[in-house]
Amino acid sequence: MARKVRDRVDDISVEVTRPGKLFFPDDGISKGELVEYYRQVAAAIIPYLRDRPLVMDRYPDGITGQRIVQKNVSKNFPDWVSRAEVSKKGGTVCHVVCDKPATLVYLANQACIELHVFLSHLGALDRPDQLVFDLDPLEGELGLTAYVKTTGGKGLHVHVPLRPEEDFDSVRGFARDAAALLVSRSPGQLTVEQRKEQRGQRLYLDLMRNAYAQTVTAPYAVRARRGAPVATPLHWAELSDGGLRPRRFTVRTMADRLAQSADPWAGMARHRRGLPGARRRLAALRNKAHS
Repeated sequence: MARKVRDRVDDISVEVTRPGKLFFPDDGISKGELVEYYRQVAAAIIPYLRDRPLVMDRYPDGITGQRIVQKNVSKNFPDWVSRAEVSKKGGTVCHVVCDKPATLVYLANQACIELHVFLSHLGALDRPDQLVFDLDPLEGELGLTAYVKTTGGKGLHVHVPLRPEEDFDSVRGFARDAAALLVSRSPGQLTVEQRKEQRGQRLYLDLMRNAYAQTVTAPYAVRARRGAPVATPLHWAELSDGGLRPRRFTVRTMADRLAQSADPWAGMARHRRGLPGARRRLAALRNKAHS
Protein backbone atom coordinates (compact mmCIF):
# COMPACT_ATOMS: atom_id res chain seq x y z
CA MET A 1 0.00 0.00 0.00
CA ALA A 2 1.32 3.47 -0.92
CA ARG A 3 2.73 5.39 2.01
CA LYS A 4 2.70 8.71 0.20
CA VAL A 5 0.77 10.19 -2.74
CA ARG A 6 0.61 13.59 -4.39
CA ASP A 7 -2.83 15.12 -4.70
CA ARG A 8 -3.41 18.00 -7.12
CA VAL A 9 -6.07 20.36 -5.80
CA ASP A 10 -6.80 23.47 -7.87
CA ASP A 11 -3.21 23.74 -9.11
CA ILE A 12 -1.79 23.20 -5.61
CA SER A 13 0.17 20.02 -4.96
CA VAL A 14 -0.74 18.46 -1.59
CA GLU A 15 1.10 15.47 -0.18
CA VAL A 16 -1.05 12.78 1.43
CA THR A 17 0.92 10.42 3.63
CA ARG A 18 -0.20 6.94 4.69
CA PRO A 19 -3.64 7.20 3.03
CA GLY A 20 -4.49 3.66 4.11
CA LYS A 21 -4.13 4.40 7.83
CA LEU A 22 -7.42 3.67 9.61
CA PHE A 23 -8.92 6.71 11.32
CA PHE A 24 -12.28 5.07 12.12
CA PRO A 25 -11.24 1.45 12.74
CA ASP A 26 -14.72 0.06 13.50
CA ASP A 27 -15.98 1.40 10.18
CA GLY A 28 -12.92 0.75 8.04
CA ILE A 29 -12.61 4.44 7.18
CA SER A 30 -9.08 5.48 6.35
CA LYS A 31 -7.23 8.76 6.18
CA GLY A 32 -7.52 8.57 2.40
CA GLU A 33 -11.30 8.33 2.62
CA LEU A 34 -11.40 11.32 4.99
CA VAL A 35 -9.25 13.31 2.56
CA GLU A 36 -11.56 12.37 -0.31
CA TYR A 37 -14.64 13.35 1.72
CA TYR A 38 -13.34 16.83 2.39
CA ARG A 39 -12.36 17.17 -1.26
CA GLN A 40 -15.89 16.17 -2.36
CA VAL A 41 -17.70 18.60 -0.02
CA ALA A 42 -15.28 21.51 -0.45
CA ALA A 43 -17.75 23.64 -2.38
CA ALA A 44 -20.38 23.14 0.35
CA ILE A 45 -18.22 23.60 3.43
CA ILE A 46 -15.83 26.40 2.47
CA PRO A 47 -18.48 29.17 2.52
CA TYR A 48 -18.91 28.38 6.24
CA LEU A 49 -15.15 28.37 6.90
CA ARG A 50 -13.95 31.31 4.79
CA ASP A 51 -12.90 34.41 6.78
CA ARG A 52 -13.29 32.60 10.11
CA PRO A 53 -10.45 31.48 12.40
CA LEU A 54 -10.34 27.71 12.69
CA VAL A 55 -9.67 25.41 15.62
CA MET A 56 -8.50 21.94 14.59
CA ASP A 57 -9.26 18.69 16.41
CA ARG A 58 -6.52 16.33 15.28
CA TYR A 59 -6.34 12.55 15.82
CA PRO A 60 -2.95 11.34 14.54
CA ASP A 61 -3.75 7.76 15.59
CA GLY A 62 -7.41 7.81 14.63
CA ILE A 63 -10.45 8.42 16.81
CA THR A 64 -9.41 5.76 19.35
CA GLY A 65 -6.15 7.63 19.98
CA GLN A 66 -5.28 10.93 21.57
CA ARG A 67 -7.12 14.09 20.54
CA ILE A 68 -5.00 17.19 19.92
CA VAL A 69 -6.86 20.50 20.00
CA GLN A 70 -4.74 22.85 17.93
CA LYS A 71 -5.24 26.58 17.50
CA ASN A 72 -1.81 27.78 16.41
CA VAL A 73 -0.57 27.18 12.88
CA SER A 74 2.38 24.77 12.98
CA LYS A 75 5.73 25.92 11.59
CA ASN A 76 5.63 23.25 8.90
CA PHE A 77 2.34 24.47 7.37
CA PRO A 78 2.92 25.64 3.78
CA ASP A 79 2.82 29.33 2.90
CA TRP A 80 -0.32 28.93 0.79
CA VAL A 81 -2.39 28.07 3.89
CA SER A 82 -4.11 31.31 4.93
CA ARG A 83 -3.63 32.58 8.47
CA ALA A 84 -5.10 35.12 10.87
CA GLU A 85 -3.67 36.63 14.05
CA VAL A 86 -6.33 36.62 16.76
CA SER A 87 -5.99 38.58 19.99
CA LYS A 88 -6.13 36.76 23.28
CA LYS A 89 -5.28 37.65 26.84
CA GLY A 90 -1.53 38.22 26.96
CA GLY A 91 -0.85 37.99 23.23
CA THR A 92 -2.16 36.55 19.98
CA VAL A 93 -2.86 33.19 18.35
CA CYS A 94 -2.16 32.53 14.66
CA HIS A 95 -5.14 30.50 13.40
CA VAL A 96 -5.67 28.71 10.11
CA VAL A 97 -8.28 30.23 7.83
CA CYS A 98 -9.64 27.58 5.48
CA ASP A 99 -10.49 29.38 2.26
CA LYS A 100 -9.58 26.85 -0.44
CA PRO A 101 -10.08 23.12 -1.16
CA ALA A 102 -6.33 22.45 -0.96
CA THR A 103 -6.36 23.58 2.67
CA LEU A 104 -9.12 21.08 3.48
CA VAL A 105 -7.09 18.27 1.93
CA TYR A 106 -3.95 19.41 3.71
CA LEU A 107 -5.70 19.54 7.10
CA ALA A 108 -7.21 16.09 6.60
CA ASN A 109 -3.71 14.78 5.93
CA GLN A 110 -2.67 16.37 9.23
CA ALA A 111 -5.26 14.11 10.89
CA CYS A 112 -7.64 17.03 11.41
CA ILE A 113 -10.99 15.27 11.57
CA GLU A 114 -13.12 17.96 13.22
CA LEU A 115 -13.27 21.62 12.15
CA HIS A 116 -14.52 24.26 14.58
CA VAL A 117 -15.00 27.89 13.59
CA PHE A 118 -15.54 31.25 15.26
CA LEU A 119 -19.02 32.81 15.38
CA SER A 120 -17.44 36.01 14.05
CA HIS A 121 -15.42 36.75 10.95
CA LEU A 122 -12.17 38.51 10.18
CA GLY A 123 -12.45 42.26 10.44
CA ALA A 124 -15.09 42.05 13.18
CA LEU A 125 -13.89 39.29 15.51
CA ASP A 126 -15.39 40.96 18.57
CA ARG A 127 -18.84 41.28 16.94
CA PRO A 128 -20.56 37.96 16.17
CA ASP A 129 -22.51 37.46 12.97
CA GLN A 130 -24.16 34.30 14.29
CA LEU A 131 -26.03 33.43 17.46
CA VAL A 132 -26.32 29.77 18.46
CA PHE A 133 -29.26 28.22 20.31
CA ASP A 134 -30.06 24.59 20.91
CA LEU A 135 -33.73 25.11 20.09
CA ASP A 136 -35.82 27.17 17.70
CA PRO A 137 -35.28 30.80 18.87
CA LEU A 138 -38.88 31.96 18.50
CA GLU A 139 -38.68 32.42 14.76
CA GLY A 140 -41.47 34.73 13.64
CA GLU A 141 -42.14 36.10 17.09
CA LEU A 142 -38.78 37.85 17.17
CA GLY A 143 -38.42 38.56 13.47
CA LEU A 144 -35.27 36.43 13.14
CA THR A 145 -34.49 33.69 10.65
CA ALA A 146 -33.23 30.42 12.10
CA TYR A 147 -31.24 27.57 10.56
CA VAL A 148 -30.92 24.11 12.09
CA LYS A 149 -28.22 21.46 11.80
CA THR A 150 -27.30 18.18 13.41
CA THR A 151 -24.14 18.35 15.47
CA GLY A 152 -23.00 14.87 14.53
CA GLY A 153 -23.72 13.98 18.16
CA LYS A 154 -27.03 13.68 19.98
CA GLY A 155 -28.24 17.24 19.64
CA LEU A 156 -29.13 20.01 17.24
CA HIS A 157 -27.78 23.52 16.84
CA VAL A 158 -29.91 26.44 15.72
CA HIS A 159 -27.95 29.27 14.12
CA VAL A 160 -29.36 32.78 13.75
CA PRO A 161 -27.53 35.03 11.26
CA LEU A 162 -26.88 38.52 12.61
CA ARG A 163 -25.48 41.74 11.34
CA PRO A 164 -22.14 42.14 13.16
CA GLU A 165 -23.18 45.25 15.08
CA GLU A 166 -23.03 44.23 18.75
CA ASP A 167 -20.34 42.63 20.90
CA PHE A 168 -20.50 39.13 22.33
CA ASP A 169 -21.65 40.22 25.78
CA SER A 170 -24.65 42.02 24.31
CA VAL A 171 -25.55 39.13 22.00
CA ARG A 172 -25.17 36.57 24.78
CA GLY A 173 -27.41 38.71 27.00
CA PHE A 174 -30.10 38.59 24.33
CA ALA A 175 -29.67 34.82 24.04
CA ARG A 176 -29.98 34.46 27.80
CA ASP A 177 -33.23 36.46 27.86
CA ALA A 178 -34.68 34.45 24.97
CA ALA A 179 -33.73 31.19 26.67
CA ALA A 180 -35.34 32.35 29.92
CA LEU A 181 -38.60 32.97 28.07
CA LEU A 182 -38.46 29.51 26.47
CA VAL A 183 -37.89 27.91 29.88
CA SER A 184 -40.78 29.86 31.41
CA ARG A 185 -43.04 28.47 28.68
CA SER A 186 -41.88 24.86 29.10
CA PRO A 187 -40.32 24.52 32.58
CA GLY A 188 -40.82 20.78 32.63
CA GLN A 189 -38.94 20.22 29.38
CA LEU A 190 -36.27 22.95 29.24
CA THR A 191 -33.62 24.37 31.57
CA VAL A 192 -30.65 26.73 31.62
CA GLU A 193 -29.24 25.02 34.72
CA GLN A 194 -25.55 24.30 34.11
CA ARG A 195 -25.20 21.65 36.82
CA LYS A 196 -26.14 18.26 35.42
CA GLU A 197 -27.55 17.02 38.71
CA GLN A 198 -30.06 19.88 38.66
CA ARG A 199 -31.32 19.30 35.12
CA GLY A 200 -33.17 16.05 35.57
CA GLN A 201 -34.55 14.90 32.22
CA ARG A 202 -34.93 18.45 30.91
CA LEU A 203 -33.15 19.68 27.80
CA TYR A 204 -30.27 22.00 28.62
CA LEU A 205 -30.15 25.22 26.61
CA ASP A 206 -26.42 25.82 26.32
CA LEU A 207 -25.61 29.45 25.51
CA MET A 208 -21.91 29.39 26.42
CA ARG A 209 -20.72 29.24 22.81
CA ASN A 210 -21.84 32.82 22.33
CA ALA A 211 -18.58 34.34 23.55
CA TYR A 212 -15.40 35.72 22.03
CA ALA A 213 -13.11 33.04 20.56
CA GLN A 214 -15.58 30.25 21.32
CA THR A 215 -16.21 27.95 18.39
CA VAL A 216 -18.90 25.76 16.89
CA THR A 217 -18.66 22.68 14.69
CA ALA A 218 -18.69 23.81 11.08
CA PRO A 219 -21.52 22.63 8.81
CA TYR A 220 -20.43 19.51 6.88
CA ALA A 221 -17.50 18.89 9.24
CA VAL A 222 -16.82 15.29 10.29
CA ARG A 223 -17.09 14.30 13.95
CA ALA A 224 -14.58 11.98 15.57
CA ARG A 225 -17.15 9.36 16.52
CA ARG A 226 -17.98 5.86 15.46
CA GLY A 227 -19.66 5.88 12.06
CA ALA A 228 -17.93 9.13 11.00
CA PRO A 229 -21.08 11.28 11.34
CA VAL A 230 -21.20 14.73 9.77
CA ALA A 231 -22.65 17.96 11.20
CA THR A 232 -25.42 18.45 8.67
CA PRO A 233 -27.60 21.47 7.78
CA LEU A 234 -31.25 20.44 7.67
CA HIS A 235 -34.50 21.67 6.23
CA TRP A 236 -36.86 22.39 9.15
CA ALA A 237 -39.35 19.83 7.79
CA GLU A 238 -36.76 17.09 8.30
CA LEU A 239 -37.14 17.43 12.08
CA SER A 240 -40.53 15.72 11.83
CA ASP A 241 -38.84 12.55 10.58
CA GLY A 242 -38.98 10.08 13.45
CA GLY A 243 -36.01 8.24 12.00
CA LEU A 244 -33.67 11.24 12.18
CA ARG A 245 -30.43 10.06 13.78
CA PRO A 246 -26.85 11.42 13.76
CA ARG A 247 -25.53 8.41 11.85
CA ARG A 248 -27.85 9.03 8.92
CA PHE A 249 -25.39 11.65 7.67
CA THR A 250 -21.84 10.36 7.35
CA VAL A 251 -18.73 10.69 5.20
CA ARG A 252 -20.17 7.88 3.07
CA THR A 253 -23.63 9.38 2.54
CA MET A 254 -23.08 13.14 2.39
CA ALA A 255 -21.95 13.32 -1.25
CA ASP A 256 -25.22 11.72 -2.37
CA ARG A 257 -27.26 14.08 -0.17
CA LEU A 258 -25.56 17.14 -1.65
CA ALA A 259 -26.05 15.79 -5.17
CA GLN A 260 -29.77 15.26 -4.60
CA SER A 261 -30.66 18.34 -2.54
CA ALA A 262 -29.54 21.94 -2.38
CA ASP A 263 -27.79 23.16 0.75
CA PRO A 264 -30.58 24.06 3.23
CA TRP A 265 -28.44 26.95 4.49
CA ALA A 266 -27.79 28.49 1.08
CA GLY A 267 -28.28 32.26 1.19
CA MET A 268 -28.00 32.39 4.98
CA ALA A 269 -26.02 35.66 4.93
CA ARG A 270 -28.89 37.44 3.17
CA HIS A 271 -31.04 36.91 6.26
CA ARG A 272 -28.78 38.67 8.74
CA ARG A 273 -30.74 40.96 11.02
CA GLY A 274 -29.88 43.38 13.79
CA LEU A 275 -31.04 42.70 17.35
CA PRO A 276 -32.73 46.01 18.35
CA GLY A 277 -36.09 45.03 16.84
CA ALA A 278 -35.87 41.46 18.12
CA ARG A 279 -34.96 42.79 21.56
CA ARG A 280 -38.08 44.98 21.65
CA ARG A 281 -40.27 42.06 20.59
CA LEU A 282 -38.68 39.83 23.22
CA ALA A 283 -39.28 42.43 25.94
CA ALA A 284 -42.95 42.64 24.93
CA LEU A 285 -43.30 38.86 25.08
CA ARG A 286 -41.65 38.72 28.49
CA ASN A 287 -43.91 41.48 29.83
CA LYS A 288 -46.94 39.67 28.49
CA ALA A 289 -45.81 36.43 30.14
CA HIS A 290 -45.47 38.17 33.50
CA SER A 291 -48.69 40.19 33.30
